[in-house]
Amino acid sequence: MKKRKLRMAMIGGGKDAFIGAVHRLAFNMDGQVSLVAGTLSINPEVAIESGHELFLDEERIYTDYKIMLEKEAAMPSDKRIDFVSIVTPNFAHFEPTMMALDKGFHVVIEKPITFSLEEAKKLKEKVEQTGLCLLLCHTYTGYPMIKQARRMIKNGLLGKIRKVYVEYPQGWLSTFLEGANNRQAAWRTDPKRSGKAGSMGDIGTHAFNMAEYVTGLKVTRICSDINIVVEGRMLDDDGAAFLKFDNGASAVLMATQIAAGAENNIKIRVFGEKGGLEWQQEDANTLQVKWLDKPAEIYRAGAGYLDSFAKHNCRTPAGHPEGYLEAFANLYRNFVLTVRARINNEKPAEEWLDFPGVEEGIRGMAFIENVIASGKSDAKWTDFIV
Repeated sequence: MKKRKLRMAMIGGGKDAFIGAVHRLAFNMDGQVSLVAGTLSINPEVAIESGHELFLDEERIYTDYKIMLEKEAAMPSDKRIDFVSIVTPNFAHFEPTMMALDKGFHVVIEKPITFSLEEAKKLKEKVEQTGLCLLLCHTYTGYPMIKQARRMIKNGLLGKIRKVYVEYPQGWLSTFLEGANNRQAAWRTDPKRSGKAGSMGDIGTHAFNMAEYVTGLKVTRICSDINIVVEGRMLDDDGAAFLKFDNGASAVLMATQIAAGAENNIKIRVFGEKGGLEWQQEDANTLQVKWLDKPAEIYRAGAGYLDSFAKHNCRTPAGHPEGYLEAFANLYRNFVLTVRARINNEKPAEEWLDFPGVEEGIRGMAFIENVIASGKSDAKWTDFIV
């Protein structure tokens, strides 16, 4: 294949959805992708209007994703899409992803990966069967200093990991927004559309993923407390959990959407035998490393001393701030570089392969199942079942 942009279709993400615009900013950042088709809303009028606003060709603006995938699959190789980005609510992830894979398309999908753990396992089987690539959008793993932290721990610089603290406080659901015609609040707090969990599914999965990603460890035991704070709400809006990892380390996880005034400052602290490190989104370019027997260090994005995985995901010279959109774009870039290499029968670089996929999706769905089950249980600790 001669070098070209990869062609993409989007399911969901029209003019009435905020996350679709974020995806478009992210995949456009590197000029590697062209959005050529879309079923951009379940509402036909919005789907068509959104397609026009994005200057899609008339014949590639669809109102039914099944028709879109059928027609795109039948197109000649120099026109058909390479991958699909699915940015629908949780309940509408599984079927379009399965069909896209069946039609031979790689997939980008919002988290959590599916509506249930059972669906996630079926999706894994399909990914393995097809050999196609799947990107799960755990955005925060795209930050270069999170990758630096992961590599330092992987290389043993902190020694054996002993303790992890990870938190994600938000305040936007401090009131009963779902009763005030807020579409985002309405579907995220509806068990028919969101699944078993509210805040733990929406942002708790990010905290859980970050803890496992940065440390390289797997959770084996859980003890959780789940709360519904705002009266009338159907799903949890607040919770915390104690975690045990497969190396014996312990963790504390907090995820809440009723922390009035809080925005999105996801934060992680990891402590090993030799020292600890700390990162938070409000100062995303900084990684603090504190040693047991020598002065503390501050690592900064863009610096020449960083690990190759961190350098690969830095976009600006040192001292210039990089944020959420750049982290999101890093996921897309690594996914696209990997897909293009696969199309060309080339071996992807290790740095390109560093993006979340179906395994992280299964772990995330298992977290939802286990954290809710533990919260309802009278047992102090329960096994983490995948």
